[in-house]
This record gives sequence, C-alpha cells and structure tokens, in this order.
Amino acid sequence: MPSTARGALAGRTVSRVGYGAMQLERLHDDRAAAVALLRRAIELGVDHVDTAQFYGNGFVNGVIRDVLPSAEDLLVATKVGADPDPGAPIPLRLAQRPEELRASVEDNLRSLGLDRIPLVNLRRADRRPGVLAEGAQLVGLDDQLAVLTALRDEGKIGAIGLSAVTLDILRRALPVGIACVQNAYSLVGRDGEDLLELCVAEGIAWVPFFPLGGDFPGMPKVTDEPAVRAVAQALGRTPAQIGLAWLLHRAPNVHLIPGTASAAHLEANLAAAEIELDGETLAALDAIPARSMDVSLG
Repeated sequence: MPSTARGALAGRTVSRVGYGAMQLERLHDDRAAAVALLRRAIELGVDHVDTAQFYGNGFVNGVIRDVLPSAEDLLVATKVGADPDPGAPIPLRLAQRPEELRASVEDNLRSLGLDRIPLVNLRRADRRPGVLAEGAQLVGLDDQLAVLTALRDEGKIGAIGLSAVTLDILRRALPVGIACVQNAYSLVGRDGEDLLELCVAEGIAWVPFFPLGGDFPGMPKVTDEPAVRAVAQALGRTPAQIGLAWLLHRAPNVHLIPGTASAAHLEANLAAAEIELDGETLAALDAIPARSMDVSLG
C-alpha cells in the first residue's frame, strides 16, 4: 500500500482520502441514491466523512445517520460557526457566538443521531475565501474555545479542529489541543504554507478545502494548469487525480475530503491515494506559480 494511504486524525488512523459530504445535497430529491453513494464510499475504504448541519439544512446529516448503523467505525467530522439560512443567496449565515456554537453542536448531535461527535471544526471567519465576520459575529477566540472545550469535557465532542483561520489564531489555540486545521489550500493556492508547517511540527492534521482550486470568480483551478495536464497524460491519470496526489505527497499529515455526487468520480478521487509521484514530477508541479485564494464568496 502506498505511503500516502493512511494517517492520523483526531486520535484515529484513517484513510487519508475521506469524503466531503456537502455534494450529497445535490441528491436531495433522491435520498436513496445519496445513501447508496455514501455506502459505496465506505465499501471503498472511506472511514472519514466531513459534514455540517448547514449542508442541505440537515439533509446531509440525515443521510449519514441512515448509514451509521452499518458503519460504526466511521469518523464523522462536522463544523460549527455557521447555521442554515434556507432561501438566502448563500444558504448559511455566520453563527460565531458561544451560545450559537453550543446550539449548533446540539443540532448536529440530533440530526446525526449521535451521543458524541468524533471531531468538530470551529469554522472561524478570519480570512477568505468566504464571508468575513463583522458586528455581533466578531467573537473572540478564547470565548469560542471555552465552549468547545466544555463540550469536549461533557463528552459531546471528541476532538476540536479549526477552519478558515490565520497563523496567529492557530498558535493561540494550541494549548487547548487542536486535532486538525481546514483551510483553503491547493497546488495553485498555497496561502497557508506557514500554517501547514506549524501543523506538521505540532502533529495536527491538515485538511484542505478547495483542494483543486475553485470554480468561483478569481479562484485558479489546478486542472487548468498545463504542467498538471502533462503529468496526468504521462501517468494515465486525470488532472484532478494529479492535483489530489500532489497534496498527499506535500506532507504526511495531509488528509483530503473531496466531494462528489457521482460514483465514478468518487472512485477516481479515492484512486488518487494510489498515485506515486517521483522527485522529478514533484519538482515540475512545485514550480507551478501559486496564486492568492483571497476572494469573497458572498
């Protein structure tokens, strides 16, 4: 098995290619298909699934709940810091205050049918891409960590992660014990190199979102890069697989959570863990210029 296959996350050893469940929302009108796709992911070795209550206003968590009785070893990671806002242009709103974080954890527990969530990521609003906090949603880190550590002490969550944070925020959070960091990061968007280095040093999992860049205006895409396409052609792989494989080779603590509503695409994403990139290939990919991911999504 390649060295890229498994790694540590929230006190567990899991496949380094998990599943980002947000795309299950696209199957909202066919719940059976959504359940079947998640079960297929588990059959293929996925044992880490990333979700949120605001994905489909609870629909995605409900699909995971349907699957959990036959997948007791599944590491479920959810995030708090935003709540569903159905009907809005972006169907979520920031919910950064301590009482909102606690309520969101309770909502996730109910919708997932769990007594304890293995990993909860605090989705801060400190940096783009995404909506930046303002007004009443500008909440101090210490107050947020206090409620999350209390929930951990109560046994309602297992581990605490951070999402969309700066280097300073990560450093300040280290004393409470941080299991992972989820920030935008890809071959063409390497804004977080300093955070990645700190995570490697501290044994914290690095779980990038937008691992292939993004489709939003102003965001570069890994699959558009000529060098990526050339490597993919040489290895008989897709450009997307090369972009994911590069991340797995970047550091041993990198875990991926690519999402899809397609079984074929799911299999292709998971196959990225099998790809070995030699030194010359990695050097060619590393030479691709990185661009800023500092764009607004709202």
